[in-house]
Amino acid sequence: MRILHMISGGDVGGAKTHVLTLLQGLAQTEEVCLICFTDGAFADEARELGIRTEIMGGQNLFAVRSRLIKHVREGLFDLIHCHGSRANLMGALVRGAVKIPVVTTVHSDPKLDYLGRPIGKLTYGNLNAWALRHLDYYVGVSNSMVDLLIRRNFPPQKMFPIYNGVSFPAPVPAMSREAFFRSIGLDCEPDAPVFGIAARLNPVKDMTTLIRAFAKTVADYPKARLIIAGDGEQHDELTALAKELCPEGSVLFAGWVQDTASFYSAIDCNLLTSLSETFPYALTEGARLHCATIASRVGGIPDLIDHGINGFLFPARDVDALAEAMRSLAADPALRRQFADGLYEKVRTQFSVEATVNSQKHIYETVLRRAARGTGKRDGVMICGAYGKDNAGDDAILETIVEQMHAIDPDLPLCVLSRTPEKTRLRYRIDAVQTFHVFSFLKAMRKTRLYLSGGGSLIQDVTSSRSLLYYLFNIYCAKKAGNRVLMYGCGIGPVNKPRNRRLAAWVINRYVDRITLREDSSLQELQQMGVTRPEIQLTADPALLLGIAADHEVDSFCLSAGLDPNAAYCAFSLRPWQGFDASVAAFAACAEHAYKKHGLTPLFLNLEPERDAPAAQKVAALLHCPYKIVPVPPSGTLTVGLIRRCKAVVSIRLHALIFATAQNIPTVGVVYDPKVNAYLDYLGEHHYADLHTLQADSLCNLLDDALRAETLPDTAHLRALAQMNADTARALLEENK
Repeated sequence: MRILHMISGGDVGGAKTHVLTLLQGLAQTEEVCLICFTDGAFADEARELGIRTEIMGGQNLFAVRSRLIKHVREGLFDLIHCHGSRANLMGALVRGAVKIPVVTTVHSDPKLDYLGRPIGKLTYGNLNAWALRHLDYYVGVSNSMVDLLIRRNFPPQKMFPIYNGVSFPAPVPAMSREAFFRSIGLDCEPDAPVFGIAARLNPVKDMTTLIRAFAKTVADYPKARLIIAGDGEQHDELTALAKELCPEGSVLFAGWVQDTASFYSAIDCNLLTSLSETFPYALTEGARLHCATIASRVGGIPDLIDHGINGFLFPARDVDALAEAMRSLAADPALRRQFADGLYEKVRTQFSVEATVNSQKHIYETVLRRAARGTGKRDGVMICGAYGKDNAGDDAILETIVEQMHAIDPDLPLCVLSRTPEKTRLRYRIDAVQTFHVFSFLKAMRKTRLYLSGGGSLIQDVTSSRSLLYYLFNIYCAKKAGNRVLMYGCGIGPVNKPRNRRLAAWVINRYVDRITLREDSSLQELQQMGVTRPEIQLTADPALLLGIAADHEVDSFCLSAGLDPNAAYCAFSLRPWQGFDASVAAFAACAEHAYKKHGLTPLFLNLEPERDAPAAQKVAALLHCPYKIVPVPPSGTLTVGLIRRCKAVVSIRLHALIFATAQNIPTVGVVYDPKVNAYLDYLGEHHYADLHTLQADSLCNLLDDALRAETLPDTAHLRALAQMNADTARALLEENK
């Protein structure tokens, strides 16, 4: 690849380090040219690193634009990569003329780049805001930066995250621990736990929280010491606060430390207490020198630190939480070593310069592949279902569908009809339009090739006839707009009203191309309704194919939620429904039984928090044994990972049963709707009872039987069937090219 990078040339700090290390790595295998719009230290350092560097100065933007267009054409570059506002502006100005993709890396919040500089914000800030809207693709330094841009309505499917990488092996410290401490004037005992932070002394780094938390720590551990390496406008204020709150000599302000290798090698615990960050080098630089780490839960930091596994995270500004974390590490050298080794290994494998360079190459390959795909023609898939309602079961279906569509074609544009389109765009990094914004989804339908209706039970009138009419109307519109229409991994029915049954059969027969169903009772329902024209396949629920989060991610979530990752739990997934209140005592008796007879702590997992939490609280109020109520995990893979840790699942919610059976966890279903026992019957699982006739003894007996069963239903064949949903979608996409 031939890549032209552009930058103003006056950059410092993390952006400078990122660009220079990236270009040095890229230049090993690709043809890279760097354009600086001003000469100076940045350009000199680039040349010293062997990066081909050219200066294209001048205040006349149009003259520079002409020279730049000529340079791009003569150099036969494949793409342009911009860094910073000046480069973004030039990239936007030449984009139409050069006809190659223009990419930008967003290193910091563009709205904060000129904070405190009103003239700069009015001129360069506004020009940069315009330019950003006229570029092709965006690389955000960390997922949090990508999320920030998506919230500001940048296109989610043109976003890529990247992370600052550090080089290995780590630099060799010039001084020993003792020698470094002597050089800065720190007096401490050899076994003293030493905390350190290297950062500017300004409000965004929130050193006041750090000093207050350290004051609480040193009160319990008098040997503890704190080194603050840095300078800034808060120096006098922070010095006075440390003198007021902390014992004399326990806090040392070291100023700017040039020998950072010796600093990180000497301290036991690296700290960062910022209110805002993208992905700070201070943590990865400390990690490669085996520092244990505590940091605020902001920006991209949670992507690096798995709370309780390789470090501690705390809510920004929370003095007590930070102090608790500091006390834990001050008291436990073994835990400090565990965190240090764990974070070192993660940084070495995932956040090295090599990893950053490889990630950037992958981004370039994707951009060029999409550019070759072309624009202006029908492309992509629209997905319609009960999405954006904070229901973990429906979200799991969507998560799986997105994975399956990207497995078919990683560049396939996807658009979802969602009640909360911003949340959907953020979570899945795909386009979304509001479910009931008719003009928006009609416009989107005219651009897509395939319309997926599903999964879940959309064709039913139990909740209301209006929802049935809505989904039938969308099927009609999608077909009229030129899409192939697939009802995807659906559950059907019950459709009770004769008029609704006739209408549903008429729409499906006329406007649906193919149907895949998640269980045989849905097939029977369609046949009884008179659906005969579309080809129908009996498959399985797409959510059966949902992946599982890594063990360290599940452990970290458990610790953050106050759970013991190694404890034995029986999960209860409840939902309010007619007849639930009469069954509260039965659920409570079953939870007590699980604890007393089987040693399983009841764990209430609310898949739809706003609706399910009151149901869980009603049961929990009757318990005398320990229990836990946990927030729904932030992803379907984490939900599956958490359920996999449980010894049994008792559930009204269908998708909790699907997740559990997919992981071979003993299950007890409580049937509130025919779809629940339909799934369990399809699986050959008969541990279930009816919600409306539920009794405590029968529910406890079902749990005993499920735990006692020597064999569990085999879901491997269902997962194979679930894959057929995607195979059908692939076939329709190929037909409609």
